[in-house]
Amino acid sequence: MEQHYKLDRVKELADNDQDFIATLAETFLEEVPEDAERLKKAVAEKDYHTAYQAAHKMKPTIDLFELGVLDTLIEVQDWGKFTQTDIDINPKLDIVITAVDNAVAEIKADFNL
Repeated sequence: MEQHYKLDRVKELADNDQDFIATLAETFLEEVPEDAERLKKAVAEKDYHTAYQAAHKMKPTIDLFELGVLDTLIEVQDWGKFTQTDIDINPKLDIVITAVDNAVAEIKADFNL
């Protein structure tokens, strides 16, 4: 439990309300994988604006669940924001996607979702 994510800040936000913590976990599972797919597609298509939007939307949740890739996600976001055509952002994107995939699998198991 909590190898690929942390619940410390979630518990603090939820004032240790277990039902609210479970709701936040469900929300993570509903939104983050979808945003991650949108981000992957945008990077593959060099759609900088959409990549920026998807990464920006993911930041608060990635930060709240402490996936440990916030700085990397910000690099991906900035790649899109500043249209950094001279940078191959795929290695950074892979780090973020792997972290999301690991957290999703673990949260599903931990919360029986």
